[in-house]
Amino acid sequence: MSNAQPALTFEEMRALVRNLPGPDLDSGTAALQRQSQLTKPPGSLGRLEDLAQWLATWQGRHPAELRRPRVAVFAANHGVVAQGVSPYPAAVTAQMVANFARGGAAVNRLCEVADAELRVYELDLDNPTRDFTESPAMDEEECCRAMAYGMMAAEMGVQLLGLGEMGIGNTTAAAALCCALFGGDARGWVGRGTGVDDAGFERKVAAVEAGLAANPQARDDPFEALRRLGGFEFAAIAGAVLAARMARMPVVLDGYACTAAAAVLFKADRRALDHCVVAHRSVEPGHSRLLEAIGKDPILDLGMRLGEGSGAALAIPILKAAAECHAGMATFAEAGVSDRA
Repeated sequence: MSNAQPALTFEEMRALVRNLPGPDLDSGTAALQRQSQLTKPPGSLGRLEDLAQWLATWQGRHPAELRRPRVAVFAANHGVVAQGVSPYPAAVTAQMVANFARGGAAVNRLCEVADAELRVYELDLDNPTRDFTESPAMDEEECCRAMAYGMMAAEMGVQLLGLGEMGIGNTTAAAALCCALFGGDARGWVGRGTGVDDAGFERKVAAVEAGLAANPQARDDPFEALRRLGGFEFAAIAGAVLAARMARMPVVLDGYACTAAAAVLFKADRRALDHCVVAHRSVEPGHSRLLEAIGKDPILDLGMRLGEGSGAALAIPILKAAAECHAGMATFAEAGVSDRA
């Protein structure tokens, strides 16, 4: 993350949320009308029909196009790792970023299958956030700088933005963030992450509880929750989601940590994630609870919990299929097929 990024403020971020562009209803209506003319029984393509209409609505064009999808993975480190919340050391974050660069990770292969561009954004891996059990993870300037950095992923011309993350300890941060945003107790939001044993699970619960006790203001404001309990990659994802909305760019969210980051915007405005779909349901138990809280039905449910944008990349071919069926199928009139009487 470059130090050249402008220092924004939470108030500027809140102003963006207050002025979110709405859906393109004309494009959505055109998609709905075309669906009724295609050579198939009404509703027979199920959710593919809904996804085609969603793409048109948020691209602001009909039919939608998916020639230039991008998967953006944000990588950062977390001070809370010092609490023993992960079986892996923080050094693995940088090692996995190097693996992405070599093309050796699952997301590399899945992006190749999807014919999607992969971009990896590092956020000061040598300097993790502060341990949120002792103090806020970030100050406001650090959080806003990371949000501004994330906004860079929503570049002009990208037709669909898939988002993911890499960061040892970030399921602990996700659980703490969700607990602050949506209530409940820590144990209900904590999962096994990268595979902690029972003792590690209890350390995660204790860390979330300590983080909430040390940062009571996190329950009062979603941006305060983000800076106090999240991480640099969480802030970057929130920034990317916000910039994509301003650019009328549909977004595919990956798993638990990614959805938790986006949920900050949902708490600021319940319409803020209307341009987003969730790629898959993570086996992290908190993810199902979070999906219910934000009213999102994931596209896939394959028992995955890898992160690194893998679910977002995997969902892209399904979205491409939805767009291609919608744009390329013949209508009843074109095919000379009798419609319903």
